[in-house]
Amino acid sequence: MAEQIINVGSLVKDASDGLNAEEKLGLKIRLSEKIQQLTALEESAPLPRARLQLDIAEILNALERRKEAWDIAREAFSLSMQQESWQDAVEACNVLYQAEQPDSVAVLGMGIWLAVTFPVDPELTVAMLVHAIDDMPNNSDGAAVAAITGRYVVDLRAEDDQHESLGFLVDSLIAMVAQRHSNVQSQDAMDKWLDRLALRDPQVFLPRLAQVVDAIVGDKWWFDRDVLRGRLPE
Repeated sequence: MAEQIINVGSLVKDASDGLNAEEKLGLKIRLSEKIQQLTALEESAPLPRARLQLDIAEILNALERRKEAWDIAREAFSLSMQQESWQDAVEACNVLYQAEQPDSVAVLGMGIWLAVTFPVDPELTVAMLVHAIDDMPNNSDGAAVAAITGRYVVDLRAEDDQHESLGFLVDSLIAMVAQRHSNVQSQDAMDKWLDRLALRDPQVFLPRLAQVVDAIVGDKWWFDRDVLRGRLPE
């Protein structure tokens, strides 16, 4: 599966320069190879099957065959959920979001819920939160809540070898969100901003994130959250 890349940049998606003929050919060759691997795989291996499907969907997205990417990533999501492989399910949500289909934003919200609720790789969790921030207006309190949740998840889950780099990334993310939200440009202003928006206590900002996610997903949930909460690890 392609490496997760988190680009906080200016929090604006870069315009695609498109693929040249050689790059397209390379992707088509990889696509053919992955499809052959999937065809040869036993039906009794659901997780390897889901991961191959996500590889295929990522290539289809790169080739701008987004409806095909959506369909195969949707199946991968279902397989991952059946196997309670939350990491793979969130990976699938990431691919589905990038397929840019009518329900892609709702799926992003589902992916964020899974990524924050279950012990998913913090880098992937932050990537999902960045997607949400990208889609929010500059003055959105929801973007602030998403950014501070990224810091919380990194502190909670990141191993020593990734904590420093991910911590620097989420701190930069928070700074950019604060600047565009309230023109925050100093540590004193940052402290006041964090206090004003009640972003210091996870018992306060995590329920607010849940409200943001509810607003993103609406009535399009693909799973019962109450059932899944009962499967949380001890």
